[in-house]
Amino acid sequence: MNAIFFVSTNIHKYNEIKSILQNRITDLNFNFYKQNLIEIQDDKIEKIAIEKAKSAYNMVQRPIIIEDDGLFINSLNGFPGQYSSYVFRSIGNRGILRLLEGNKDRSAFFKSIIVYSNGNIAKAFSGQINGNISSTITDDGWGYDPIFIPWNTHDNNENKTFAKLNKTNKKNELSHRRIALDKFVKWFTQNNKLKKL
Repeated sequence: MNAIFFVSTNIHKYNEIKSILQNRITDLNFNFYKQNLIEIQDDKIEKIAIEKAKSAYNMVQRPIIIEDDGLFINSLNGFPGQYSSYVFRSIGNRGILRLLEGNKDRSAFFKSIIVYSNGNIAKAFSGQINGNISSTITDDGWGYDPIFIPWNTHDNNENKTFAKLNKTNKKNELSHRRIALDKFVKWFTQNNKLKKL
């Protein structure tokens, strides 16, 4: 059976990824490896993710996946983007809403970069979902989920944040993370060399 470690300190991400991968790769033992990874400073989230994956593999010495993601707000020139974790810890959702006060353009997108590495191969998969920043913070959820409303909900009359959609597992059906993981699953299951690890 293939074993892959998700390297992160974020148990919420691990639980979402595990839920999305569940029953999609039947011969996969997916584990959580709690480790704080140093991130390089760069304008490109993809480059940050690939460097983070190299660091993660060097620590674990087993096949790993990592994720780097960000919330990009169009009227703020993509802020917080690749600095999303730091900004969330610094000003949180209330700070983001304050930055957007009086701003009619509340469009934004979430981007996820999933990187797989087995020491020989490092492969990145991206997913993006467009939406708006809400004017209020909804209950529950984690990170920016309580203020992000995706555009591609199944019911267009339903202006629900990721936090609300997560209650019915709809977030995992359409999120940026799901889109990136769908690409990973397709690649992983088609790659015969990986199945021999």
